[in-house]
Amino acid sequence: MTLKAKHIVEEISGTRCTIIEKGASADRIEFLKNLLEFNKYEILVNADALVEGAPATFTIGTSNLVFNPVIAVYEMSLKTPEGGKVSPAYWNQDSSECIDEYWDFVK
Repeated sequence: MTLKAKHIVEEISGTRCTIIEKGASADRIEFLKNLLEFNKYEILVNADALVEGAPATFTIGTSNLVFNPVIAVYEMSLKTPEGGKVSPAYWNQDSSECIDEYWDFVK
């Protein structure tokens, strides 16, 4: 669920993608998918592991190979559907509010 500094490019469903997050839950994927599609990114999702025949974890990526989630979040260049800027606390789902000063955030 944390941001990884390394920019990873892999294939999802035959399309080269920037990997945004690996090993994410279905709820986390839904959150990221909605947020990034709102910001006009094409999103692809792949099931990683199966538990009793159902996907347990997922990988999410975007077909925009230049996109880097770490840069986008810390530059606060992504927007929330409510009109605010996406902060690290919002990205990590620690807060529903956009906290501009991420270094002052206390959980």
